[in-house]
Amino acid sequence: MSRTLRALVIVLLVASCGGGGGSTSAPKNLDDACAILAQRPHYVRAFRAAERKWGVPMHVQMATIYQESKFIGNARTPFQYKLGVIPTGRQSSAFGYSQALDGTWREYQQSEGGSRSRRDNIRDATDFMGWYMAQSRDSLGISLRDARNQYLAYHEGRTGFKRGSYNNKSWLLRVANEVGQRSLIYEIQLAECRHAR
Repeated sequence: MSRTLRALVIVLLVASCGGGGGSTSAPKNLDDACAILAQRPHYVRAFRAAERKWGVPMHVQMATIYQESKFIGNARTPFQYKLGVIPTGRQSSAFGYSQALDGTWREYQQSEGGSRSRRDNIRDATDFMGWYMAQSRDSLGISLRDARNQYLAYHEGRTGFKRGSYNNKSWLLRVANEVGQRSLIYEIQLAECRHAR
């Protein structure tokens, strides 16, 4: 085997391992927390690190990431179109596992993450989520175990949550209820899951 071919094979193998980087596809069974962790074992370290640092339970993080990106590291919002065919840009700057907006991500980088943190890295994304939710607990009094209301504050921003902007969005209330239900299901599954330890 030539040196060039050998080097190429090594580069491809390293790239396919993708330790903490973003994944471009969702895990196979999103309804089973244990199956997600079995397929992506590096997630466990990320979720546990955020749980230790910020106090946000693993199941709350997982339910929120499910809703935001379906565990796809490079997830983006869809394009908007003028006249149905002319692309005018994306719906927002949300990107990555946590779907953090550009401005909020910059605020996180300045406060906690540093300039090298990336939204398509699961460890950075979960740390961001823990940072944001801990602030929502401190300023709004939302329990870190309350996935529904944490999601509403996450989606609407803390100012929007304070104003109750979500009350005029029946679709968002439905989604927040689903996040709360999924969090409970994941919690039950994780209690029996050897991959979560």
